[in-house]
Amino acid sequence: MKVIENYYYATGKRKEAVAKVWMRAGRGEILVNDKSLEDYFPREAYRKIVKEPLELVGFLDRFDVEAQVKGGGLTGQAGALRLGIARVIAQINPELRKTLKKAGFLTRDARVKERKKPGLRGARAKPQTSKR
Repeated sequence: MKVIENYYYATGKRKEAVAKVWMRAGRGEILVNDKSLEDYFPREAYRKIVKEPLELVGFLDRFDVEAQVKGGGLTGQAGALRLGIARVIAQINPELRKTLKKAGFLTRDARVKERKKPGLRGARAKPQTSKR
């Protein structure tokens, strides 16, 4: 929730991914780790996830987005970026918060990988037993 020389900043997280998002008035450029959105996220599905909050409120071609993303995989990074963008939009115009909240963009997806338990093969899978 910081404003640095016409930039708005917020952080988004999902799984192990963390996205630091800066937005300012512009032409709709989206840079992720100093690469264009198309170069960083090769799949259309990930690009769609990232653009959802901007399309919902009509900010797609009115604001430039710069983001630093690290940790996790592409799915988690796309989700973290979406949350960060939604938080910045809510900062820029608090009246849009209700719209974003209703669409579920301001809710942090708390699902993370469950830890492996001792004596088990994974989080819940038990070792195979032999009948004989």
